[in-house]
Amino acid sequence: MRDNFSNSQIIRKPAVSSAAGIVAAQHIGAAQAGATVLAAGGDCVDAAIATSFALGVVEPWMSGLGGGGAMVLYRAREKRFEVIDFGMRAPGGLRTADFALTGEGAASDLFPWPRVAGDRNLHGPAAVAVPGVVAGMEAAHGRYARMPWRDLLAPAIALAADGLLVDWFTTELVATGAPDLRRYAASSQRFLIDGLPPVAMWGIRDQVRLPQPALRSTLATLAECGARDFYEGDLARSMAADMGRDGGYLSVADLAAYRAVVRNPLTIPYRGGRVHATPELSAGPTLAHTLRLLEVNPALAAPGAAPDAAAYIAYAEALQAAYRERLTGMGDADGRRALGAEHLAPACTSHFNVVDREGNMAAVTQTLLSIFGSKYTLPGSGILMNNGIMWFDPEAGGPNSLAPGRRCLTNYTPVIAEAADGRMLAVGASGGRRILPAVAQLLSFTLDYGMDLDTAFHTPRLDASEGATVIGDVRMAPEVRAALGSKFDYLEARVQTMPMKFACPSAVARQGGINSGATEIAQPWADAVVA
Repeated sequence: MRDNFSNSQIIRKPAVSSAAGIVAAQHIGAAQAGATVLAAGGDCVDAAIATSFALGVVEPWMSGLGGGGAMVLYRAREKRFEVIDFGMRAPGGLRTADFALTGEGAASDLFPWPRVAGDRNLHGPAAVAVPGVVAGMEAAHGRYARMPWRDLLAPAIALAADGLLVDWFTTELVATGAPDLRRYAASSQRFLIDGLPPVAMWGIRDQVRLPQPALRSTLATLAECGARDFYEGDLARSMAADMGRDGGYLSVADLAAYRAVVRNPLTIPYRGGRVHATPELSAGPTLAHTLRLLEVNPALAAPGAAPDAAAYIAYAEALQAAYRERLTGMGDADGRRALGAEHLAPACTSHFNVVDREGNMAAVTQTLLSIFGSKYTLPGSGILMNNGIMWFDPEAGGPNSLAPGRRCLTNYTPVIAEAADGRMLAVGASGGRRILPAVAQLLSFTLDYGMDLDTAFHTPRLDASEGATVIGDVRMAPEVRAALGSKFDYLEARVQTMPMKFACPSAVARQGGINSGATEIAQPWADAVVA
């Protein structure tokens, strides 16, 4: 491939191992928050809650109080797996007539829906769905936490009080959302300086920080008043008032009615073990289809080896077949529980994993949907809100058509896998439609080839989420690249920080009482931290 980058540069990020607990997250500050909770005697769930709230402060454009997601849990003593679903849903007062089609082609973001007048389903208050992150953490805390709720929010409050540190990566990410952030006064004030992305100083002693006083105050209120204040108290009323004044549909009634749901996982047999994934409105069913095809493919399952050309062809074919099935039915309707076709857009969402000393595990994905979600920050509470309404087809008559109260589709797939030999793995990723290919291949690397996390995360992957096109990592062996090129509409890309061409995964694993953790090698903030 021809571009401006060095062909000799090598990117590495070693995995970590310990008998103690580990948090692997998309931001080192959030991972440290969770690891500190583990070191203080907290359960895996305590650490997950602390990590979740901290991520919403240090990586606010990916997830936070205004988003939704899912948590897959493993309780080691009982050998029990479960899913806490805190996905978003459309407000009950949403008016579909307000989303008139322009007839001007497709929308400009993640999905190929017909374009809506004013892009009301993409950004702004009208694009906001009922958020679930706080309810999800509340449900997890009530089931398994050892530590007080307020103690688990303390790290996020401290990070918000410090302000958002600006470095080159901050500048790059804020720049992607700046054109729409400028539309909304509270977002512009929070993320921009004189209407432009903030820029780090050149001096070694100089720092630029973006203050977050409203968010800090909101987190402090949640710490003292509890999670239900977000849905039923003064905070809920403040949020609904801001939304109503600015043209959104989210109401006090929507918030009060929201609850996270505990579900049985989708359990997928694989190589004598089992993969436990999110069911229903997620990419879990598509992962199940992919793994069913991979399990019977003779090109795989070679412990101690590495994937060859036949294996990568098997990955591409299985993923393409699974996506074809996925796209035949979609939406919150009986018998149609798969995700629709997304277009590629800036990477969004945040995934993290936790394993504690006892072997309890959590795989957690949380998202605002698009990067910066709706681009709309609530003036009173400083919460950056999701744009979950974009998950729905604005054209009437389909299984995923926009309607009041309907559950949002998701493309995330946090999983916890148990291998036939007793090894345990929690894994997931961010990156929109690219998430599933990354998770499927990392599962294969570890379960088919017996790789440890360090080897698996430095092994090249492909992406086959774009229909007929397959995208390969340029680090693949020449014979693999040649084989893929002869069989598919084949393009190549580098593992790089911006813009990412592959998903951004992280994982923790456990074998024989020793834990390990790893994160995407090209993500500059992500890290696995030992408690």
